[in-house]
Amino acid sequence: MSNIQSVLNHLQQERILLNAQLERLNSAISALRGTSSSRTGRSLSTAARARIAAAQRARWAKVKRLKVVSINARRRPKLSVTALAKIRAAQKARWAKWRKQQKSA
Repeated sequence: MSNIQSVLNHLQQERILLNAQLERLNSAISALRGTSSSRTGRSLSTAARARIAAAQRARWAKVKRLKVVSINARRRPKLSVTALAKIRAAQKARWAKWRKQQKSA
């Protein structure tokens, strides 16, 4: 009985050593590949990147004592009421045409 217990203890110790070696090997492989598993692939929206860039430009302008250009100044002008009405009418016509095709098919 004690013989089985000593064999089990020896196997557990060997497993601990092998796990440590595997960890070292995995870290060496990831270092050689240049990839780190701790970072996930997050992406920012265009608006978020624009806000960050504008904030950075403002910081640099403050350091250099330059005029700060607002991010709002770079936005496109809004559509007029008539242009928006034309777009809506065209879209309604497209959907009506599509529905008509779906009904006939």
